[in-house]
Amino acid sequence: MTSPVIRIAASADAPALAALRRTWTAEQHGTVGDPGFEARFLDWYERESARRFSWLAELGGELVGMVNMAVFDRMPQPGREPGSWGYLANAFVLADYRNQGIGSLLLGALLDHADSHGYVRVVLSPSERSVPFYQRAGFTQGTELMVRRRAR
Repeated sequence: MTSPVIRIAASADAPALAALRRTWTAEQHGTVGDPGFEARFLDWYERESARRFSWLAELGGELVGMVNMAVFDRMPQPGREPGSWGYLANAFVLADYRNQGIGSLLLGALLDHADSHGYVRVVLSPSERSVPFYQRAGFTQGTELMVRRRAR
């Protein structure tokens, strides 16, 4: 296998990111007929682009995986250095390309970015299946955050 190219997505990649997201949804829930999805995705991507970075894995000209990170800047506080942190989300590799190191390369690129920009932490909400993957990358169970879920 040739080595995948890992790169930060550009705005021109938004339709490809939407296609990966649609594939992910179909894998998890079956094909979902939602003709307005792509337009909603492109609108969301444009709004989020000021604070979110997406990485793509490309192999032989085909986009085979993605991950993104929303960046949060702390509110300034007297006597405290400014800081940022990231929320890792939407990690996905096409089924035919899993277990070949592509997810690790995507995660590595994201974490390199976080480290080089001095983020104080990177958090995520992993699926049960992905917990060992993130643990191998140095993530641990956190206890600092609380969650409130909307009542149904």
